[in-house]
Formats: sequence, C-alpha cells, structure tokens
Amino acid sequence: MAEVDSKEAATTTLNDRDRDFGDGQVIPADDLAMDDGMRRALKSRHLLMIALGGVIGPGTFYATGFALEYSGPVGSLIGYIIIGIDVFLVTQVLGEMATLFPSTGSFNEFAGRFVDPALSFALGWNYWYMWGTILANEYNGAALILTYWTDKLPNYAWILICWAFFMCTSLLGVLVYGEMEFWLASFKFVVVIILYIIAILLDTGAIGGDYIGFRYWRDPGPFANGINGFGKVLVLAAVMYSGTEAIAITGGESRNPKKDIPKALKQTFWRILIVYIGMVFFTGLIVPSDSDGLLNATSKSASSPFTVALNKAGWSGAGNLINAIIVVTLLSSINSAIYIASRCIYAQAKSGRAPAILAKTTTNGVPVNAIVFTNLFGLISLLNISENAGNVFTYLLDISGSAAFVAWAFIGVTHLRFRAAIAAQGMPLSSLPFQSKGYPYISWVLVVTNIFLVFISGYTTLLNPFDVKGFVFSYLVIPLFIILYFGWKLWHKTKWVIAAEADIVSGRRDWLGGIDEEVARKDFFGKVKALVIG
Repeated sequence: MAEVDSKEAATTTLNDRDRDFGDGQVIPADDLAMDDGMRRALKSRHLLMIALGGVIGPGTFYATGFALEYSGPVGSLIGYIIIGIDVFLVTQVLGEMATLFPSTGSFNEFAGRFVDPALSFALGWNYWYMWGTILANEYNGAALILTYWTDKLPNYAWILICWAFFMCTSLLGVLVYGEMEFWLASFKFVVVIILYIIAILLDTGAIGGDYIGFRYWRDPGPFANGINGFGKVLVLAAVMYSGTEAIAITGGESRNPKKDIPKALKQTFWRILIVYIGMVFFTGLIVPSDSDGLLNATSKSASSPFTVALNKAGWSGAGNLINAIIVVTLLSSINSAIYIASRCIYAQAKSGRAPAILAKTTTNGVPVNAIVFTNLFGLISLLNISENAGNVFTYLLDISGSAAFVAWAFIGVTHLRFRAAIAAQGMPLSSLPFQSKGYPYISWVLVVTNIFLVFISGYTTLLNPFDVKGFVFSYLVIPLFIILYFGWKLWHKTKWVIAAEADIVSGRRDWLGGIDEEVARKDFFGKVKALVIG
C-alpha cells in the first residue's frame, strides 16, 4: 500500500464522477466521502453495533471474576453501577459536542478549541496511552485465556502471534472494520444473552440440579476485602466501560454523524445495563467470590466465571466452549482498541501535537503509521515475561483506569466551556443537533466525581505494607498529565480560550447528511464560496 500525505489522499482519488467540494472534502462516485484524508464509510448500523457491543472483549467475560474475587457480588455490582452512571453522563455531554463537530479528534480537539490548546495536547496523549495500555492488556488477556488450552507455548509467544495477526487486520480500512464490528458485535451481544439464560438455569438448578438462588451473597458474603477491594473494582469498571465514550471518535469516519451519533449514544444506556451490570449481577449469583480459577494478581492463567460455574455443575467441557467464545471476541476488542488509539494519535498529528509522520494515510484513508505506532506500544504486554500475567493485568489496569478518570473529568470541563462559548456568542441551544440534559449539574458532577476517583483509585497502595510498584502504576498518569500540560503551555505560550472568542463555526460538517442530500451539500458549498469570493 502506497503511503500519501493525508491532504493528497483527499484529492488523488478523484475521477470523472467524483465531486470535490474543496477544503479536503470529496464525495467520490461510491458516495464514501473523503474528509481531510479519512474516508467517511461508517453507516448507521455500524455505529449502532459499535455502541452496543463494539468493545465487549475478553475482559468482559473473565475480568468480572477479578471484580467478584476482590469485592464480592454486591461490592462489584455497586462499583459497576457507580461507574456506569458516570459513563452515561459522559456520553450525554460528549454527544452534544460531537454531533455539532464530528471529527476524529473528538473531545481532545474540543479541549483545545474551548479550554486551552495545551489541554488538547495533554488530553490527546492521555487518551492515546489509555487505549495503548488497554490494547496491551487485551494481548495479555489473550495469553491468559489461550493458556487454558496449552501451556506449551509461553505467554509471550501467544502475544506475538496475536500481535502479528491484528497488525494485518487493522490495516484493512474503516469499512472492513465497520463490517467486522457489526457482525462480531451482534454475535457478542447474542452470546451475552445466551450466557444470562445459562446463568438463570444454573442458579435455579436446571443445570447441575442444585438450586443456588442468592446463596453466595450470604456465604462467602456480599462483600470481600472491604474498601480495598471496592477500590479495585472502581478502576476495573472504568477500564471495562472505556470505549463507550469513543463512539464520538467514529464521528470522523461516519457518513451521517449528526443523525447516527445521537442514535448510537442512546444505545449506551442498554449497553451499560444489559452488558456490564448484567454480567456482574449474574456472575455474582452463580460463582462464590472465593472460587479457585478466578483472575487475581497471582494468576498465570484465568477462567471465565461461567467456566468455573459450569465445571462446578458437572460440565467438564464448558471451558472449551467459553474460551472459544472469548477468542472470537478478541477479533473485535483488539481491533477496536487499535482503531480508537490510532485515530486519536492521527488527530493529534494532524493538529501538530504529535509527529507529522503519524498523520500519513494510505490512498483508501487508513492512518497506517498511527496504526503501526499504536500496535507497537501494545507490546508492553511482554512485561509478563518477568511478571505473572495477573500482575501485568493489574498494573496495566491501574494506568488505563486512572487515565479514563482523567479523560472523563476534562470532558466535563470542556463541556462547561463549550456551553459558555455558545452562550457568549448568542448561539441558540435549539440549533444543536443533540442536546444533553441537566446542564450544568451533570458537567460539574463529572468533573468532581472523576477527579475524586483518580486520586482514590490507588490509595490501597499506601497502606501497610507500602506497595511501591502499585503506587507507581496507580498514580503515574497524574504527574505525566501535569508535565504534558504545563510543558506544552510553557513551550508554546498557550492561553486560556476566552468564551466570546472560541471557534464555534469551523468543523461542523454541515455538508454531511447522507447520499440523498447531495443537492444540499452543493448548495452549502456554493454559498460558502460565494461569501468568500464576495
């Protein structure tokens, strides 16, 4: 695949039937718009399934065992509900901005537009290494799961095999990604429902012949490890929910973001309720929190709670079935992590906040250098050569969880400044394609809650005995974010954006609206050119 500059990519694909509207926007004959180097190929059904099940990965199936072991069935359920509410509020305020300005940079770009360019730099890199560590943990998780079948291959061998495979699949283009996500997300969502039915059958004794009910909520008990275990669950839940907000990033490659992003965001409530909270609830019913085989910091391999429950019920081959399902989810979750992280760093490079080489795209709009760079970062999962895979899972979890809290806090800050800008410039709220409810309260809740969470997420490392490694991994993102922000601010002498002067015009992509609105697009650009020419 030949590499070309992203601006060249927007023009070199033209033929006699293509339509060039200027400023990097091209509607090719196949109606897949090239917009500033990226191909707007994602359809409504792609975004809906990405929102509903796109980042349901192996962690969804085996990491619930981690939550169960550390905090018990009720503790883990409460933790997931708290973070679920947090994330739902994030999608509401972010959706308001992302539908007005549908871009690959999303909230990282908005931070520079409405708050401070230095914040955009720091937040963009924070979000990239958050997804980079999630990607690394997915590779680490692949090794944990595949070791169930054989331990003849070391963990690092499984990681390298997966790395090579996904390096190839991630370069196939956004339309291939969208189709893969649509079908795989559909499969995963169906699997989740089937697993819930199995859980009900296990709990009632239809499978195994032993009625369980809420037995495990009483013995070994509703909570485990007190407040210490609960803190672990909050961080785990943050990582498991990560990606819910990333639907806004797909706005940069969506055919009709103003229509499709709000529809996809409405699915987040069901995703939170059915997938995450439902998974924690049912695993807490069918597996005791002190079961052998659940993931913890000493694990060299791990089993899904469903595998543990089915084995306990007498089905010895259950592990093969559940593991096969989890391996299929790898196809989706790792591709999603690479997609989100690479688009984030691509947007940074386009804005001059990352090396320009990362903004290179292929002729079909694939940010190849950003993908390779991101996937190389995922190899930090090879830490498990010298550490237990369970330990590596915990360390990477701490980094990505804390980075998620930082990102969500500043999404709240950005939304407050966004609303201040449109108020100062007299823009009516009725003109917003999607309007969040509860302003300014939900924005302030996001800021306060997530700053609090990032500081308490690793407090257990301060207890006796002091956990040096755990402390470093839990709080590394705080000094790193401060260094990134003030370093960029001092070097470039950036200033806080004044609300009355913030840019609320450029990047709206009003010419987008689906292939049936070609006349409207032509009319829009005709008016713009007429105004410019005078």
